[in-house]
Amino acid sequence: MSSNWMAMPTTLDYPFEAEPQTGDGSAIEVAPGVFWFRMPVFASLPWINVWAIKEEGGWTIVDTGLHSAKTIDAWQSAFAGALGSAPVLRVVVTHMHPDHCGMAGWIVERFKARLWMSRLEYLTCRLMAADTGRNAPEDGIEFYRAAGWDDSAISRYKARFGSFGEMIYPLPAAYRRIADGDTLRLGGREWTVVVGNGHSPEHACLYCPELKLLISGDQVLPRISSNVSVYPTEPEADPLSDWLNSLAMISQRIPNDVLVLPAHNSPFKGLHARVGELIESHRRGLARLENLLSEPKCAVEVFGALFARPITAGLLGMATGEAIAHLNYLSAAGRAVRESDHAGVWRWRSS
Repeated sequence: MSSNWMAMPTTLDYPFEAEPQTGDGSAIEVAPGVFWFRMPVFASLPWINVWAIKEEGGWTIVDTGLHSAKTIDAWQSAFAGALGSAPVLRVVVTHMHPDHCGMAGWIVERFKARLWMSRLEYLTCRLMAADTGRNAPEDGIEFYRAAGWDDSAISRYKARFGSFGEMIYPLPAAYRRIADGDTLRLGGREWTVVVGNGHSPEHACLYCPELKLLISGDQVLPRISSNVSVYPTEPEADPLSDWLNSLAMISQRIPNDVLVLPAHNSPFKGLHARVGELIESHRRGLARLENLLSEPKCAVEVFGALFARPITAGLLGMATGEAIAHLNYLSAAGRAVRESDHAGVWRWRSS
């Protein structure tokens, strides 16, 4: 999932004037044998890009959309439309967020295909889906109270806990592991797995040197910044360091002349410029945040330093996770100190 409140201006090349319509079975061929579809997601983020790679006798699908009746209808239209009723031979999922893996189990079950996924993404998804129907844990409640949430926000957290699994058709009990540096043969060409993290545990991008394509998932987006969050399961985590290091690694390993196929927005050229913009955006946010911490602040009091839009109740969880990620980054770098006040609320101050 992505956070479009950290949008920023950019000058990139978008080579496609036409775009596929969401869910009508149409597709655009972005390179020989590689097709671009759009699947419905949420009202605030209305669609996700998914990709189909033509194989001998069928298709490889990369990412799948959210599990919903609308997405099932959209895939039915795709199978009857641009996919030409040919079978799906494998499904590759970049990472475990529901808009990417939500329909993977449904597709592999329908076609008796194999799911290909990195190990941490697969296992984390299975673990989170297992929370469906459970009560919110005390550790989670304490985490968000320490972040500064009030009683109404805690009540919403309790009511919504476990909804992750409702957005995902159950993953298969067996899968094919992919890992950083693996070479996959898709559509008769070699694709290299390039793993980043910070947004998710082991996010797999796919790079095809022959076609000069990078399927970037949420690792590099052209117009919005991916959410980088700390969660109650690992409250002292520093995912922003992982994220910034992953972006720098991608610039080193992937040439600038690729066509980037992102999960959201449109295919673009200008990978290295975009990576530089994303890194610089976080650097500026960290500087603003550090200045704000001349007086102790809790997580919900620093949103103005990081986000350009007001944070509504629906965005509170993602904003809080991202704020703590930035605060933990400053703490790990020795630029801030976290203390608890008399009510058990965490407050950070510049060191």
